[in-house]
Amino acid sequence: MDGIDASLVKIKGSGLDTQVHSIKFLCMPYAPNLLERLEDVISNGSTRQISELNFLVGEAFAEAALAVIEEAGFSTDEVDLIGSHGQTIFHAPPSSKNGVASTLQIGELDVIAERTGVTTIGDFRTRDIAAGGEGAPLVPYVDFLIFRRKGRVSIAQNIGGIANSTVITERIDDIIAFDNGPGNLLMNSVISIASGGRNKYDEDGKVASLGVVKKDLLKKLLSDPYFNRLPPKSTGAEIFGKARAKGVYALVKKKEITLYDLMATLLALTVESIALSYEKFILPKWSVEEVILSGGGARNPVLVDSLKSRLGSLKFSTTDSYGIPVDAKEAISFAILANELISGYFTNIPSVTGARVKAPLGKIVLGHRLK
Repeated sequence: MDGIDASLVKIKGSGLDTQVHSIKFLCMPYAPNLLERLEDVISNGSTRQISELNFLVGEAFAEAALAVIEEAGFSTDEVDLIGSHGQTIFHAPPSSKNGVASTLQIGELDVIAERTGVTTIGDFRTRDIAAGGEGAPLVPYVDFLIFRRKGRVSIAQNIGGIANSTVITERIDDIIAFDNGPGNLLMNSVISIASGGRNKYDEDGKVASLGVVKKDLLKKLLSDPYFNRLPPKSTGAEIFGKARAKGVYALVKKKEITLYDLMATLLALTVESIALSYEKFILPKWSVEEVILSGGGARNPVLVDSLKSRLGSLKFSTTDSYGIPVDAKEAISFAILANELISGYFTNIPSVTGARVKAPLGKIVLGHRLK
């Protein structure tokens, strides 16, 4: 919940013929009062609060869409589709074994379509869960379209709030993908708690760089059952969110560890959870030629250097070298998924999500212009 990513892209074709050109990207922070309400509703929200926030977040998403269109020098009449992931406030996939498998992203699509006038596609995850899947990750389909190369196996490694990997092969049915673990989520939450909300993340890993990894704490954190669970699997704030961050930050308050050492250890957790998942689930089967980084973590030099050191035999690059800005990759991915739905493609990958069948992802809300 560090902000709303909005990307304006030009997409030509669909399926394997998809061509993508990034035009403009921005990240619009949530208004402080809206962010506070979102954080509260996840832990103890009422149905009224969820209903209201669904519309308020829709307004915020519409505002971000209009802003990126205007900054790029376009009008809404020139935009054919909006793809909106929404703000996840609950995600309990089948693998969590936590009640009824379900997921909820808010940011009312009708509000976005009404405010912008543009046909809007969203609610991408629910159909996959209805088909028995995890509802995540969904970006592997896009990774295959953009990064596949004949005769090569690569990993698209996103390090956002949650870190996730896609093993990209020549055949889409051979792809495996899963969430590695907390990515930036725990680190961001601890910095926010420590600064009283003034700072949202550890810029360039400066705080972590001043600390020392506490191996006992790292070992304890890595003992979470999620890390040993076999793919398909996905995770989120329900495991690695604010509650877990408050738990580890309590060690700082009790003076059992410094903030610097805690941040160094949490950074090491992200690195180790990624590296160990490669060693358990990917490298025994595939000879990987390249790891393609994206997400906010790709801008953290301490994190990237640590990951390169830990996986020294692998070549690293970023999505920038493929024409996809590191920060914009997730937003661009859901633009592509919107285009795929409107073009008639089924975009979940059962080998990734565990769904029983391939399924069309997303719901369509018509705008003011019907074509």
